[in-house]
Amino acid sequence: MKALLYERSVPKLAAARIAGILKPGAGASRGPLHYDERAIEHRIPGPGWQRVRPRLAGICGSDLATIDARTSRYFEPIVSFPFTPGHEVVGDLDDGTRVVVEPVLGCVSRNVVPVCRACASGNLGRCEQIAYGSIAPGLQSGFCCETGGGWSTHMVAHSSQVHRVPDSMSDEAAVMVEPTACAVHAALSPGELQGSVVAIIGAGTLGLTTCAALAQYNRPEQLIVAAKHPEQRQLARSLGATSVVEPSALRRAVRSATKSMALGDGDVERLTGGADVVFDCVGSSTSITDALTMVRPGGRIVVVGMAGPTKLDLTPLWHREIALVGAYAYGVENLLGRRTFDLAFELVASLRLERLVTAHYPLARYEDAIAHAANAGVRGAVKIVFDLRTEKDRR
Repeated sequence: MKALLYERSVPKLAAARIAGILKPGAGASRGPLHYDERAIEHRIPGPGWQRVRPRLAGICGSDLATIDARTSRYFEPIVSFPFTPGHEVVGDLDDGTRVVVEPVLGCVSRNVVPVCRACASGNLGRCEQIAYGSIAPGLQSGFCCETGGGWSTHMVAHSSQVHRVPDSMSDEAAVMVEPTACAVHAALSPGELQGSVVAIIGAGTLGLTTCAALAQYNRPEQLIVAAKHPEQRQLARSLGATSVVEPSALRRAVRSATKSMALGDGDVERLTGGADVVFDCVGSSTSITDALTMVRPGGRIVVVGMAGPTKLDLTPLWHREIALVGAYAYGVENLLGRRTFDLAFELVASLRLERLVTAHYPLARYEDAIAHAANAGVRGAVKIVFDLRTEKDRR
């Protein structure tokens, strides 16, 4: 099979980190990721597992952080090498059924009995057994050496991980289901938001899909999105934002919407009131710090973008009793009483989120694809995908 493999190599990780600092995405050519045309197909780990032939596989922000060696050492015990990245996947089973892969490797796929309390409640993202069971450690497909990932022509998935794609749905729409499921989970995690003022920092794939999920399923009174690039601003408006502003104007927009006053200036400026909830779809120290300046006392910051090691002044968190929480993966959304992936399929179809898929690349051009994804906003792009389809598949 053909695959991109990511191997453990301290010197190459160091080279990727330096290259990525100089130019986002450059870690692909200097780091541990390489293209293998003769990679060995993964064995079936046990009962309930199936082969998946990826058709399209997305490039996610967490993938880019891994390639540029910007991820935290926190992940070391919960990945296994060499792994094939790619967790946003639409592919075919052996019988030709087209499926979307739900990548989290929980207790059921790991053959852990009894299942942990998180998996028992349907919240696989909180699984307590992601390094145990009958397969190697890996928080998701795409980070486990035994399952493979979507950046290849072959991977394996447990029957509990696959969701059938309707015949009416294109591959481009289907590949958007997994990131949209993450956004749906984030959008519903604070509970009821009707009548609230909500702000979103970041308008890449996660920011735009979070905007769509909030507008469709939680309907805050005001939904203010900070978007850096013209195409992002246009998409945010079309997906339900009530106001779209430049990142530098977000605090002022929240101040106006909440009739707050500003205190201080420069680095210590903050609002007396602020947004009820701020969704941080970037996950950097700068974005979290910005969120702390514009959320109201007793408000909530939801970190949707994968955060790495950061340095933060948490004084406002303490003084204003702000809740800073993460939103990872999916589960059963208690606000609507439905599974995240079911809601994501509906959202992708109703809002035609396949339009966020901007460019397709063959696997062999992975360096170009990753460079495009790392600079997507500047280049007027959103979601970049690897295209593993044959000419027959495309008909």
